[in-house]
Amino acid sequence: MAAPPDGLATRVRAGDARAIARAISQIEDADSAGSGGAALIGALFPHTGRAYLVGITGVPGGGKSTLVDQLITTIRGTGLKVAVLAVDPTSPFSGGAVLGDRVRMNRHAADPGVFVRSMATRGHLGGLARTTADAALVMDAAGFDVVLIETVGVGQDEVEVAQTADATVVVLVPGTGDDVQAMKAGIMEIADVFVANKADREGIDRLVQSIEAALSLQPVVDGGWIPPVLKTEATTGHGVPELWQTLCRFRDRSETLRAERCHARAHARVRALAGELLFTRLEQALPHGAFAQAAADVVARRRDPYRAAQDLAAYVPDSSGSGAA
Repeated sequence: MAAPPDGLATRVRAGDARAIARAISQIEDADSAGSGGAALIGALFPHTGRAYLVGITGVPGGGKSTLVDQLITTIRGTGLKVAVLAVDPTSPFSGGAVLGDRVRMNRHAADPGVFVRSMATRGHLGGLARTTADAALVMDAAGFDVVLIETVGVGQDEVEVAQTADATVVVLVPGTGDDVQAMKAGIMEIADVFVANKADREGIDRLVQSIEAALSLQPVVDGGWIPPVLKTEATTGHGVPELWQTLCRFRDRSETLRAERCHARAHARVRALAGELLFTRLEQALPHGAFAQAAADVVARRRDPYRAAQDLAAYVPDSSGSGAA
């Protein structure tokens, strides 16, 4: 049975680690329309908006978890509290997250100023879990100054983290085709900072040159910010303080841009939730087996997919109040 949202929200705001974990679990276990966690988010939302959300994404095996571990150390050295949302692929057996990220960050387990949470994608595409944005709100309300969101290793089209974070770091490494991967439009467009990790490897300079060459072909936007390309060695921490300084510079450079991003994020979130709610209403309005029957009609060529979808959508009343009987 879920805890009353007001009581749980009060404990979250007090920084109670168990309450934070319970709140995120409650949000994750909510149905697709978010009804199970909506009351909790409603109680916490007025107390959010202060944390700096930083997305860490890039190719699989790029050293993102180790980089995040070093970032925690650097940020904690400034006295700020850090939360980490590490999104992992879903286990095909248990449906849970593989906890490799938490193992790498285990040295911070005794630090009350650090909270690390793994989240399973549960089949959600885009590099994040469906509830990652809501979990970040919980961390924000709990008083964490920085929330690091580490995605699943993604390709050039899985860029949802850019719609969730205030700043996005794209991590690439030499020797895995990244000089070509860096040219892909999706990855190039979401990065606020590029990190060429594993700088001790051969080919690091070629990787940096490839990224910079690709950037030179793109128009300068976002108030003239050109994403810098930083070299790091996550295993030793080399270059990580410079990365944090760059992220602070990016955060402070333009309040106008940050406001624009917050508006775009809110727009995308409201639109997505409205879509989920409408789909839930459609499922409730449809006769039992309607989706299966529509699929059977498409297979038998009695209806094309567009007509089948239109017929199903007709069960939700339109603006005039009419709908399928």
